[in-house]
Amino acid sequence: MGRGEPERAAVLDVGCHSALLTVVRWRPGAGLEPVFSYKVRLRLQEAIDRRGRMREAGIASVQRAVAEAMAAVQVRCPPTVFPFATSVIRDAPNREQVLAQVARATGTRLRVLPGEEEARLAYVAARQWAGSETGPLLMLDIGGGTVEIAKGRGTQPRRVLSLPLGARRVTRDWLPGGTLPSTGRLEEVREYLGHALSTAPGLPVAARDGRVVACSKTFEQLARLAGTPPRRGKPPSGRQLTLSQLRRWIPVLAGADPARRTRLPGISRHRAGQALAGALVAEALLKVCEAESVDICPWSTREGLLLERLGVVSVAPRHDLPVFG
Repeated sequence: MGRGEPERAAVLDVGCHSALLTVVRWRPGAGLEPVFSYKVRLRLQEAIDRRGRMREAGIASVQRAVAEAMAAVQVRCPPTVFPFATSVIRDAPNREQVLAQVARATGTRLRVLPGEEEARLAYVAARQWAGSETGPLLMLDIGGGTVEIAKGRGTQPRRVLSLPLGARRVTRDWLPGGTLPSTGRLEEVREYLGHALSTAPGLPVAARDGRVVACSKTFEQLARLAGTPPRRGKPPSGRQLTLSQLRRWIPVLAGADPARRTRLPGISRHRAGQALAGALVAEALLKVCEAESVDICPWSTREGLLLERLGVVSVAPRHDLPVFG
């Protein structure tokens, strides 16, 4: 890092399942090195009403998580923290109420990034993880409320897209309770997702000489479910998931209720209810984006923010996109 750049960077990422505080530093040759982390488990999917509004119990749980995480970082290593919330708060009709109540109770105002900015930052992280020698890169990220897609050749993407097709949203709209309500629903969901993606303006597709990288817990758990071991070489921690593997496991997920899915490899208890929707979204993404497989990247929007705040990656003009909250 050059003179004047911070030695450490910290973000507080408040999502549907947890609030995660991450403090890192950057060392050339070693990459992002963890300094301190603190996680508070959340269940915000249970605090959303039928209109998508967050109930008071959910707001109170966010307040407690933010206060606890910020107190922990001030005791251990007090760098400036960038606190942000993902789509579970961003898309709530009462978002401003949530942000204001959390700010009054904790003194920390969560920021809400537009979906396109989340896509850009996830691409930044995926590009750094994949290496500069990688050619055209297509980044796919399945969140709870939205799907982020980005493509480019350099450190910044040339095209970003955010669509309301996240695993939690698809579960709520099509798979109540995380299960199939009828025998024909599986194909109905597939048809809906395929149409929504194929008609999205400017949807990027995989380049023949490029690489497709997936950045999300959804993809990571599906790769573990499929039993793919980490690939050797650069990067050493990567797993791969193929479209054919997905199609073999979707009937298994469809035939199991959320409780039984937790017995499957890779499926965590708090994501079991949306595992089928996540698999269907992943299948539709690979099909429409013309990708037969994806490499699983452990980094996403959070790491993109950290890389830019450390000065490892230059902040692009697109960072001037409006930030709500």
